[in-house]
Amino acid sequence: MQTAEDLETLRYQLDEQVGYLLRLATQRHAVIFQEHVVDKLTATQFSTLMRLSQHGRVTQNHLGRLAAMDFATTKGVVDRLRAKGLVQSEPDVTDKRRSVISLTENGTALVAKLTSVGIAISQETLAPLSDQEQATLISLLKKIS
Repeated sequence: MQTAEDLETLRYQLDEQVGYLLRLATQRHAVIFQEHVVDKLTATQFSTLMRLSQHGRVTQNHLGRLAAMDFATTKGVVDRLRAKGLVQSEPDVTDKRRSVISLTENGTALVAKLTSVGIAISQETLAPLSDQEQATLISLLKKIS
């Protein structure tokens, strides 16, 4: 005779679990991302450059919030992008304790290339879905993010 615990185990199918499926989708997307992205950028660095392009000069703290990073991650990402010559940092004129981050000329030029690359990455990631399914997936992901 099966116990309630045995029945629960039978009902739990890993292939039907949201976390597992999101991880598989993320892994697939990461492979596609790495095949397309230039200059050995990470997905977080890519997002940071795109946010700077969209928002212009921002404090490092605000940049972290825009790109969904914690303080330590933001500092590390900015440091690495600065070392690559893609961003610059200067003291905030109103508060010298804060840094203002902006794209360099090289960063701006790279973002121009990355925009089309980003579109291609999204298209390839979503290729197995119909246009309606793509729109639904994006909508649902926004809802749970």
